Amino acid sequence: MVKLGKVLAGIGSVALVMTLAACGQSKQSSSNKQLADKQVLNLSTTETVSTLDSAKASESVSLTQLYHTDEGLYRLGKNSKLENALATHTTVSKDGLTYTFKLRDDDKWNNGQTVTAKDFVYAWRRVVAPKTAAGYAYLFEGVKNYDAISKGKMSANQLGVSAPNKTTLVVKLSEPVPYFKLLLAFPTFFPQQQSAVEKYGSQYGTTSQKTAYNGPFKSVGWTGTNNTWKLAKNPNYWDKHDVHLNTINFQVVKSPSTGLNLYNQKKLDVTPLSGTQVANYAKTAGFQKFVGGSTMYLQMNQKRVKALKNVKVRQALAQAINKSALANKVLRDGSTAPKGFVSTNLTQNPKTKADFADDAYVKSGVTYDLANAKKLWAAGMKQVGQKTLTLDLLSDDTDQAKTTTQYLQDQLERLPGLKVNITNVPYKNRLARSASGKFDLVMSSWGADFADPINFLALAQTGNSTNNGDWSNATFDKLIKASSTTDATNTEKRYDDLVNAEKVLMKDQGVIPLYQPATAELWRPTVHGYVWNPAGMSRGYKEVYVTK
Repeated sequence: MVKLGKVLAGIGSVALVMTLAACGQSKQSSSNKQLADKQVLNLSTTETVSTLDSAKASESVSLTQLYHTDEGLYRLGKNSKLENALATHTTVSKDGLTYTFKLRDDDKWNNGQTVTAKDFVYAWRRVVAPKTAAGYAYLFEGVKNYDAISKGKMSANQLGVSAPNKTTLVVKLSEPVPYFKLLLAFPTFFPQQQSAVEKYGSQYGTTSQKTAYNGPFKSVGWTGTNNTWKLAKNPNYWDKHDVHLNTINFQVVKSPSTGLNLYNQKKLDVTPLSGTQVANYAKTAGFQKFVGGSTMYLQMNQKRVKALKNVKVRQALAQAINKSALANKVLRDGSTAPKGFVSTNLTQNPKTKADFADDAYVKSGVTYDLANAKKLWAAGMKQVGQKTLTLDLLSDDTDQAKTTTQYLQDQLERLPGLKVNITNVPYKNRLARSASGKFDLVMSSWGADFADPINFLALAQTGNSTNNGDWSNATFDKLIKASSTTDATNTEKRYDDLVNAEKVLMKDQGVIPLYQPATAELWRPTVHGYVWNPAGMSRGYKEVYVTK
């Protein structure tokens, strides 16, 4: 289950581990503080909700809403620790192919009907059915018969999921998937009420009223296009005693400066910061910086440009870029220099608890050394029989992307005989051109769908649809395969496979990591209990509370 091929649209912007400590207290923390009379939280987003249909949602605003209006088998606690939600007990067979979940019997839909195992079966079959065109159907790749269903060779009813009774859900996998449980905290795997989906048909999930919910909150006032809406506490939620907020107000705010003004006017309790705002407010009470779970990197098109097939040329390009200066002096938004392709704060060594990025660190893959870069460049260009080279650098047309590409152009053109032309296009155009190989260098981004290194490393496999640079390494592929087959059920061996795969990728300079994006925000100091995670569903408001 490593054929990942889709960026988690929008999640990269919110999946950016918390470096300051004001948020994320335990459930018991509220008992030590005096609660405010009004348990209301005022938040902003950059876009409105697109859908409340968990089978079709594929961007961060909608997915975050669904994570709070609905409930699946698990939720994510701090540090991506899985917490039981509708699942009360889970049994996994020794071969890792069969999962049996016992479900609670006290969770209800908004019409009062009990949520049962059949609601999961219905929802999962609906997601994988090709006619649904679910953006995240590929997350089911390890579930038995998914591949055949996705190709139209089997009915969705043959997916490896069944409900022997109301409180038992059984899942059959085609191969061990070590991170399977992490996926189950994602809204795509949440249950759906068949009667509601059928009642509203194509209109299901298009407004607050045309949906079914079973989570900590209910959606109120979203008409399908409006820029303000609410989440209200769900009185029928099974764990309502751990939900302190009565209301979460959302409004669309496009500009960070507008958001900051609203925060200062106490109309927002949280607001994102950008550019110089980060430095100006870094020492302000309530400042929070979230780093991890995403990476910006360069892909080099080895299929289109002969010189980029040469490892010394690729290494020269990488070592000619000062990543620390890019993060700290150019972007100045809290972003950090990378340690590798897999981001920091994503996952830990199962024995030592060291960060994966530290265990897999290869200095030459991310270091800045212009003198050595020039030596590598001269040797590599001699090997390919060229004295000059012109490369086109493709990226988005946002202000930050333009600033970054101009910086990269200046850095790279310090290599003798290299000329870099910049092409900035809209996001969708960049994705299309990248997928079709119409680039020499392309600035790419990845935000992790779940907290496991494979979510990054699978992108570099030979033939992966997101490996647009066409890098290929047999040793790397062998290690990735071992992590999902022979070593899939051995936690330590699998971890070592992935560490070694990252080292191969960096030593061979299959990609050039540029920086780890960060999200910097101002939080009202009276807001507590927020849970943030670097991958998947990053934002957890279920246990937030406000003090006086």
